[in-house]
Amino acid sequence: MKSLKEDAFRIIEDSISSVLPEKAVEQEFKKLDLGDKIYLVAIGKAAWRMARSAKDHLKGRIKGGVVITKYGHSQGPIDGLEVCEAGHPIPDENTINATKKAVNLVQNLSKDDTVLFLVSGGGSALFELPVEGVSLEDIKNVTDMLLRCGANIVEINAIRKRLSQVKGGKFAQLVLPAKVYSLVLSDVLGDRLDSIASGPAYPDSTTVGDVEKIIKKYDLELPDNILEKLKEETPKRLYNVETRIIGSVSKVCESAEKIARKLGYDSLILTTTLDCEAKEAGLFLASIAREEMEKERPLKRPCAIILGGETIVRVKGKGKGGRNQELVLSAARGIRNYPGVVIVSVGTDGTDGPTDAAGGIVDGQTAIMLEEAGIDIDDALDDNDSYHALQAVGSLIKTGPTGTNVNDLIFILCGGAELHS
Repeated sequence: MKSLKEDAFRIIEDSISSVLPEKAVEQEFKKLDLGDKIYLVAIGKAAWRMARSAKDHLKGRIKGGVVITKYGHSQGPIDGLEVCEAGHPIPDENTINATKKAVNLVQNLSKDDTVLFLVSGGGSALFELPVEGVSLEDIKNVTDMLLRCGANIVEINAIRKRLSQVKGGKFAQLVLPAKVYSLVLSDVLGDRLDSIASGPAYPDSTTVGDVEKIIKKYDLELPDNILEKLKEETPKRLYNVETRIIGSVSKVCESAEKIARKLGYDSLILTTTLDCEAKEAGLFLASIAREEMEKERPLKRPCAIILGGETIVRVKGKGKGGRNQELVLSAARGIRNYPGVVIVSVGTDGTDGPTDAAGGIVDGQTAIMLEEAGIDIDDALDDNDSYHALQAVGSLIKTGPTGTNVNDLIFILCGGAELHS
């Protein structure tokens, strides 16, 4: 009998492989006139792979570089470049030290020099140098507060930009009069360039008014020194930057659809901008699966219904987990006793929240197995402890760091009669 889970893992592996950055970076080099004096700065979870590709193809034209990525995401030294690992999602001292190295590298350049700026998801935490009057501890506290209250990435970055010397277009200003070519792997829904990694080399569209609304929306209690800095506006125009998006969640969803079709599934991309609470998304996906199994709509089975995006988690408990794990745990009860259904949610970077899992996979037996293990789904969700619940029934997905980061891939597989009889 054909295995839905085997097909699910095939879709995960092949679709993530399709958005690894090396090929996309190489293709862009063929289009760009970067000159012969290039200084490289790479930030984010995909920074190592992007920098390695640049080094391989530009060879001796790179005069120096700094690569800043998350702990465990470096794959070793790169000749001629300084590779640094730092904290994510909360910045640490290594973040500050690495960012200082990058800033020192690009200061005092001439108009004949080029900064190749390689940006990927995670850059907001990994590329940080606080403004005067704001400490690293302040940044940590504000970031933690925003993550816990359920603010989305655009809201989080609107605040972080104003507390930083390098975010919100300020890095591009530091580079002047040199030119910046920025190649971006997008991990922000809608590919908002001013929000990806908090837009270090892109004009900021958020305003002080937006920040005031965010503070009010989440009832944030911020210290006076932070509130004072949040009243300062960010650069709205930059003249020394050219930016190109080389990968996004749309591409990974399109790849997943093609792979699913090759495996024999009628396939549909439902959305690439899923943006809601993870628990609610799980209930929604379970309802779609039930509709498919009971009434065979919107597609003929076997089918794959694919989504991309980034859900949020409101952290109230003390457990361990991430948005992808919380999503599938929430979905598990809704597909209880429905054979021939699998629901998957994974972070394309290979890490989901502060865990070693990329996400999770559940089917019609998962809820039953959880009960047999003495685990109550509601209790686990209330304590934000999806990791241990899924671990107990073998439903975690662990890929390790993938070297890319383009939001989350989520999908439902529903089998035909031959798959669930």
